[in-house]
Amino acid sequence: MNPGADSLIHDWNRVGGGSPGRDVAFDDETLRDGLQSASVTNPALEAKLRFLHRVAALNIRHADVGLPGAGPSAARDAEALCREIADARLDIEPNCAARTTQSDIVPVLELAQRVGRPVEIMLFVGSSPIRAYVEGWLTDEVVARTDRWVRFAVERGAPVTFVTEDTTRSAPEDLARLFGTAVRAGAGRVCIADTSGHATPLGAHRIVQFVRGVLRAAGGDAVGVDWHGHNDRGLAMVNALAAVLAGADRIHATAFGVGERVGNPPMEQLLVNARLLGWARHDVSHLMEYVEEASSMLAVDIPPWTPMVGRDAFRTSTGVHAAAILKARAKGDEHLADLVYSAVPASWLGRRQVIDVGPMSGVSNVRCWLREHGYPEAAETVERIFVAAKEANRTLAEEELHALAARPPGG
Repeated sequence: MNPGADSLIHDWNRVGGGSPGRDVAFDDETLRDGLQSASVTNPALEAKLRFLHRVAALNIRHADVGLPGAGPSAARDAEALCREIADARLDIEPNCAARTTQSDIVPVLELAQRVGRPVEIMLFVGSSPIRAYVEGWLTDEVVARTDRWVRFAVERGAPVTFVTEDTTRSAPEDLARLFGTAVRAGAGRVCIADTSGHATPLGAHRIVQFVRGVLRAAGGDAVGVDWHGHNDRGLAMVNALAAVLAGADRIHATAFGVGERVGNPPMEQLLVNARLLGWARHDVSHLMEYVEEASSMLAVDIPPWTPMVGRDAFRTSTGVHAAAILKARAKGDEHLADLVYSAVPASWLGRRQVIDVGPMSGVSNVRCWLREHGYPEAAETVERIFVAAKEANRTLAEEELHALAARPPGG
């Protein structure tokens, strides 16, 4: 009897705890921050509606549907997306971004009234000294604006998440004043924004813990904490995980990390990692449809090496790797084959380990390819393909392999 594949892995990621002790929530920002990428195509409303259904299929409960204050087109699309959520009974709570101005807040309030359901307002204001210097703001003025406009929205029935832009480069005394003011004014959540992608994992952990302490001091133990990160230092994904461990309970992300400048944490990677760590229980079998819909909607290709969802995520042409996968399959355990050279089970995403043939391959790669494509494993055919692979400077394409495999004996 074979042991279970999972029992053969010592998981150092869980040694000594390492769990937030609660399920983590996710806010899909593809239709707001994702559209701020300079390389995407602004999609038609119909494409946004289709994508929203993909979000719901992944059981992502929150989605940013835009910034209605940006203009009539943005307002119309945001309202249409909120109507679709209501009419199609999608299990999504919508939110909209808004600056701390009446001209941004009122369109969201009016939208919610017309749709007949609450729409969370992500009310943001810059908090860092560098931003204040550039804008000519005084901290007292920003605190006063925070109090005024959070109260304005809350008194009119809107759920409010108060967002400090550039939180990770802001002074602790300023953050304490701003977050404390927002909580006392009625904000139900606060959001730590790594707007410039400045944070490291240790910095992300420290600032979330600091903000949790500020909330406790302000009587806001029940106030939720969001993390909104950017990828300028290539750390968005790991920062998001560090933020969760420190106390953040909702993470913002986008499909394959598309967003302002070099983007945000990739939603597909967060969902898979959260499930692997036991932090969330999302069924990720629809992740491929989600990223493919986003790719089509935004007119952005998915690089082949993208973790989990790229073409090469579960492909190997290396002889040692292929041999181990084949030996695992020979034991009659596909889950074992899924994990022997991969941290992520391909089966979770409706995929499987693929063995290709190239210059780094062994004979086992060739035999596996022939078997999976219905060809006899004749010694002459195996040798012919093996020699061609060793002489190539890349992985052989499917049509090349079929041509070599179909060649008659002696041909």
